[in-house]
Amino acid sequence: MKTLTKEDQQKITPSDAVNMLKEGNSRFVQKKMFDRDFLSQVAVTSKGQYPFAVVLSCIDSRVPAEVVFDQGIGDIFSCRVAGNIVNEDVLGSMEFACKLAGSKAVVVLGHTKCGAVKGACDSAEMGNLTALLKKIKPAVDAEKTETGVRNSGNAAFVDKVADINVRMVMEQIKNDSPVLREMAEKGEITLVGGMYNVDTGEVEIFG
Repeated sequence: MKTLTKEDQQKITPSDAVNMLKEGNSRFVQKKMFDRDFLSQVAVTSKGQYPFAVVLSCIDSRVPAEVVFDQGIGDIFSCRVAGNIVNEDVLGSMEFACKLAGSKAVVVLGHTKCGAVKGACDSAEMGNLTALLKKIKPAVDAEKTETGVRNSGNAAFVDKVADINVRMVMEQIKNDSPVLREMAEKGEITLVGGMYNVDTGEVEIFG
């Protein structure tokens, strides 16, 4: 599989970038992943990198973005933090990826059965994790459809909160990054959300 060049990257539109990720996930689910020579890609990308997208995902070991989207070395930027939350460091990384390095899509990827979301649902507290989970708490409060058990014991509640959290992070990116917002308004990039199903391997892209 060919490694992206600068010329390849420049030809990719924001919608192309999203479709490339969708197609990659479809290959992953169907066990038809591309055969790549990763060491050759190491050699090629040592001269420069031209990723077409940046993915903000959870640190969960079951959701490696490059794998579930069937991408190679040099294809995507990957930001990983528990609960796929956003802060100024993540925003700065995304701004670098898009404004300076040419990526065409920003993807906020949540997932089912998320441990960080479960912690937020249970109002868990532990060291520095306490502050991180507080960033997810607004999504817990925003979920209004589950009237019964509203903690980590309710799998449906947890997954609904995870979905809301993705959408809130998308809004936060637009609100807190004038750089990315302007690029999106000009059609230079697109911002989408996604939910990865840890049972099936499928990603649902929305937004």
